Amino acid sequence: MSRPDQPVWHRSSECANGTCVEVARVGGHYLIRDGKRPESEPLSFTDDEWDVFVRAVKRDEFRFH
Repeated sequence: MSRPDQPVWHRSSECANGTCVEVARVGGHYLIRDGKRPESEPLSFTDDEWDVFVRAVKRDEFRFH
């Protein structure tokens, strides 16, 4: 069993090869890391920052050319 301060990492069910972004929630913050490099320091976002990001994704605001 994991401790409350230890991240439980999640990745998309669409991730088939382990090269996906992983997300965890710890202490009111969302943590994001590169699934290929789990030993690296994750990025940390507050609830408000995460909510803004999720809304932008749902509105398809991210375009990469």
